[in-house]
Amino acid sequence: MMRIAIQGELGAFSEIAADYMSRGEHEVVPTRSFRDVVEAVESGRADAGVLPIANSIVGPVVDSVDALASGTAVLVDGECDVPVRLHLMGLGAATLDRVAHVASHPVALAQCTRFLGGHPDWYVETYYDSAGAARDVAARGDSSFVAIAGDAAATRYRLAILARDVHDLPDNSTRFVLIRRRP
Repeated sequence: MMRIAIQGELGAFSEIAADYMSRGEHEVVPTRSFRDVVEAVESGRADAGVLPIANSIVGPVVDSVDALASGTAVLVDGECDVPVRLHLMGLGAATLDRVAHVASHPVALAQCTRFLGGHPDWYVETYYDSAGAARDVAARGDSSFVAIAGDAAATRYRLAILARDVHDLPDNSTRFVLIRRRP
């Protein structure tokens, strides 16, 4: 079975891209950073990796592009576009009027500036991953702490969606590439 490294936790949009590009025949290897994805492929800890390259709202995912450019032993072996629907999610007891703290990946937060601008009293924290933020919301057990992430993260971590489609543009998508080790 193919091992595919992704940046982030299970439930991330990178996992959806890995599912699409491998037709579901794979094991996901979560990593903390985009550079970790490249290193996992170069070292052989993963057979392939998935990296987000550009988002239709915020443009290039610069840290990911930089990680890909730094990889001397990898090549791009496929690509796909993944629709990105971002939602505000929290524990079942959470309500919009009780939100105090929102966490997500900086690229996801940048896709939601209009929604977040309507809530200037919320503390916004950047996380290494949107699905990781959702996982931590579930683990923390605090109904005032919420995340912005996708449906897969809400399902995986059993979170309630408090506000759907909080991204700025309706046709939001991210282009992902599949990388492999050079022969």
